[in-house]
Amino acid sequence: MKQKKMTEREKADIAMKAFALEDEGKKEEADRLLKTIPIPAYLVKILKEQFGIDYLISGGYNLSEAEAEFGQEWLAS
Repeated sequence: MKQKKMTEREKADIAMKAFALEDEGKKEEADRLLKTIPIPAYLVKILKEQFGIDYLISGGYNLSEAEAEFGQEWLAS
């Protein structure tokens, strides 16, 4: 099932919740929440070259924008 594109407002709301969690000393929970924000496709391309796609996938980062732009096959290669 295709995910709907996250709006800038949704991204900002998630970030604000994560910052509040961090202020409460809940760093790991904040980090998990921040990883739900899609990384822009152009940044995923750079990060894939620098760290490898396995690092991004195993790290739990949201790669949905890169998948939408480059395709599932690109993520696997």
